[in-house]
Amino acid sequence: MIDFAMKTRTENDSLGSLSIPGYAYWGIHTARAAENFPISQSRISSHPKLIRALAMTKKAAARTNEALGLLDARKADAVAEAADAVIAGRFLDQFIVDVIQGGAGTSTNMNMNEVLANVALESLGRERGDYGFLSPLDDVNMSQSTNDVYPTSVRIAICMELIGLEEELIGLAEAFSEKQRKFAKILKIGRTQLQDAVPMSLGQEFGAFAATIRDEIGRFPGLFSDLCVVNLGGTAIGTSLNALPQYAHQAVERLAIYSDLPLTLSENLIFASQDAGALQNASSTLKRHAVRLSKICNDLRLLCSGPQAGFGEIHLPPKAAGSSIMPGKVNPVIPEVVNQVAFEVIGNDFAITMAAEAGQLQLNAFEPLIAHLLLTGISHLTSAIKTLRMNCVTDIAAAEQRLQQYVASSASLVTALSPTLGYARACELGKSVLASGKTVREVASENGYFSLDEVDSALDPTNLIGTQT
Repeated sequence: MIDFAMKTRTENDSLGSLSIPGYAYWGIHTARAAENFPISQSRISSHPKLIRALAMTKKAAARTNEALGLLDARKADAVAEAADAVIAGRFLDQFIVDVIQGGAGTSTNMNMNEVLANVALESLGRERGDYGFLSPLDDVNMSQSTNDVYPTSVRIAICMELIGLEEELIGLAEAFSEKQRKFAKILKIGRTQLQDAVPMSLGQEFGAFAATIRDEIGRFPGLFSDLCVVNLGGTAIGTSLNALPQYAHQAVERLAIYSDLPLTLSENLIFASQDAGALQNASSTLKRHAVRLSKICNDLRLLCSGPQAGFGEIHLPPKAAGSSIMPGKVNPVIPEVVNQVAFEVIGNDFAITMAAEAGQLQLNAFEPLIAHLLLTGISHLTSAIKTLRMNCVTDIAAAEQRLQQYVASSASLVTALSPTLGYARACELGKSVLASGKTVREVASENGYFSLDEVDSALDPTNLIGTQT
């Protein structure tokens, strides 16, 4: 039996030769990249969907090259089977290149080429590194360039991540809708600019949260539509050099089947090879998700503030002791973590914008950063939304007694009487309420503005909260 822990092999490239560990399915190009880019300590394997997408792209290429008579069927089978293994999650530890890298993703593409070649070689009864029989470049990378394979795979990986994000947003919207239904008859005071405004129901407040999330969900079809236009087959700069005319359409058709995405070939491959507009749009949309989620979490933290010296209108589920010095303190840790993920996504968008802007001429060299930040941001935001739903929103409770007290004592109720009294007299009534400490009901009836029955009719909760549920 071969002791791969001790055995090494020598591989060569245009720069010279290197000794490669026997256990490695990666080869010399990957080894050089690992040495060149010790940047983030995060490997491309930290984005398993990108690895899957790359393997799908290589499988589509192999099968297309086979169909066009360019790649021997036995080799095509071996490469496709190796790709299937990677798609299934095997060999993930072999993708060792740093997520931040020069070369527009070339090192990532080389890493995949070498792993698939060596897995395929083993299945064919050959030793790893026997590239004279099956080559990472001549066979696995046939009819391809990093410049079409990598952008195509990045878009597929982002779509895969977005599917999970969309599912979590749908779940969060429903969780807020459930609270909308539960709190529909609980009256409270709405606020503008942190000042008492007019009455509303707590259900209406949570219904607005649900509507916000549903508005974000509505942006996903456009996102997928943009991202599913790919440049596979354009090779180096979109001119399709070294690929047969039939290759691009056939490869994209196969890849659409493997990825289960409605992929289409760009009408202008030179444009598609240099443009990062779809990625920039995805980042902008992700930032919009983050901003609106953060706003909701700010509101939840404010509404639960106190519990005695703050608003105290809702109770968030207690999830952690809030202090090492203040016994019994409980902090709104779940909304806080969502806020922090939102800040991360918002910051990432600026870096993505600069990377999209800085790509020169026929290629954007900075897509590795764009891909890393987008995939990370989507993943983090998906997890944050899930914990917000499961560990916070589902168990939010209304502080009904506190809300009743606020409504009963609020001078803002005079707004409901102003159509009858007129603005000036309603303003006088409001001042009297604030000065006396009494309720609108009491002051209005005592000063002869209305009878108690008239006040009660005007301040009926059904009238106060309007028709918007």
